[in-house]
Amino acid sequence: MASRFSTLTASALSERVPLLAVLALGVTQIIGYGTLYYSFSILAPDMVAQFAWSSEWVFGALSVALLIGGLTAPWLGVLFDRIGAARVMTIGSFAAAAALAACAFAPNKAAYVAALVAIEASANLVQYGAAFALLVQIRPQVASRSITYLTLIGGFASTIFWPVTTTLHSHLAWQNVYLVFAVLNLCICLPIHAWLVRQGTMHEAKASSIAPRVEGVLPPARRRLGFAVMVMGFSLMSLVSSAILVHLVPLLSGLGLGATAALVGTLFGPSQVGSRLINMVFGKNLLALHLAVIASMLIPGGVLVLLLSAPSVPGAMAFAMIFGMGNGLLSIVTGTLPLHLFGSDGYGKLQGKMMAARLILSALAPFVLAFAMENIGIMPSLVITAALGGLSIAALSSIAALR
Repeated sequence: MASRFSTLTASALSERVPLLAVLALGVTQIIGYGTLYYSFSILAPDMVAQFAWSSEWVFGALSVALLIGGLTAPWLGVLFDRIGAARVMTIGSFAAAAALAACAFAPNKAAYVAALVAIEASANLVQYGAAFALLVQIRPQVASRSITYLTLIGGFASTIFWPVTTTLHSHLAWQNVYLVFAVLNLCICLPIHAWLVRQGTMHEAKASSIAPRVEGVLPPARRRLGFAVMVMGFSLMSLVSSAILVHLVPLLSGLGLGATAALVGTLFGPSQVGSRLINMVFGKNLLALHLAVIASMLIPGGVLVLLLSAPSVPGAMAFAMIFGMGNGLLSIVTGTLPLHLFGSDGYGKLQGKMMAARLILSALAPFVLAFAMENIGIMPSLVITAALGGLSIAALSSIAALR
């Protein structure tokens, strides 16, 4: 009787979302994305002046850094499984702080680019890919819900850090802003991740009593093909998302929206958070695969609305909202769909491989779209972009047939 009661208690506990861990990770995700990603575009003009580069070269250096970061992702995925995602994130917080400091003290262009590469490599250690793997390792049965809650919190990173970075930069040089951000990673994120190492260790100790494994729905014989199709779908969505977002304001301006372009762009963030909130409240019983297909429809759907309505301001606003909602859901399904299809075993390795493909395409996409807009025009470029997004719908929808 006691044994049965213990089993039932463990089972009940395993069904609860680890809210404290999710909240703690939410804090580190806001800081991680805010300091290592969103701050760059605000500080870039001063970096251009510091090193006497053109803005194209500085953003080109960022793309190179993202590309190299993507190439390291598969190795990081293996590390998530081997030593635990929490340990990797703890190391990553220290690495992020060191990389930000190195960038601040960079004496020349070569040292600056090397530090930028280190920043993007450390970002892979502490951002969503690692955080999703950690939530699966802590409590896999409810990891899908945990990931949804985490992305809802993380969605406020740009809302918080764009004004924070701007305010700091109005008083400090970009180097000193990076030093402040290094302190945030070292003094806030590192202790939180170190605490989460203990949480993961406690979970391992209870593993035998709570049956932690989650089985994937795809049969083993079809998992290799299923993974390839899933990665293709997500990569195409990331390509469209990255290309459009980098060029959002000039793209809207080029379509005749003029000064309203920046205003329309502000709808993206709230729409992204809104879609995550709607999914959290109403999408509890929606399969991850169905949610992924919905996300894949919203992203190119938004581009299509822009194509058909430009230069209408209400049409552009509808585009920003639909496109933002699709991107909000994309962050969720990149964590939940691999768990649904392939289970919790080797989840970190799968995340690493998927991160690699997405980051590489995300690094190349802005240049590809810029080249296309320059040579064939904005409207034809958007048609091609929407068509690539349409292929992601076909890819993700076809996974249902593999079941």
